[in-house]
Amino acid sequence: MSIQFKVEGMSCQHCVAAVTRAVHEHDAAAEVRVNLAAGQVEIESTQPANVLQAAIDEAGYTVVGPVAGNVG
Repeated sequence: MSIQFKVEGMSCQHCVAAVTRAVHEHDAAAEVRVNLAAGQVEIESTQPANVLQAAIDEAGYTVVGPVAGNVG
């Protein structure tokens, strides 16, 4: 499944690493792409969207919603 989240609070490569690490704790094989300029995180994973969102939230970032056109 591919899903994109709009995420607030990301501003640097440390943020990219933290979000990626948080997702990988729930799905080690997930592909995570972070676009800092757009404030978006795209994830290819077998985990449900709510699990991925919770992982990002727990890492200290605010998921403000899915990006329109999510596939899942």
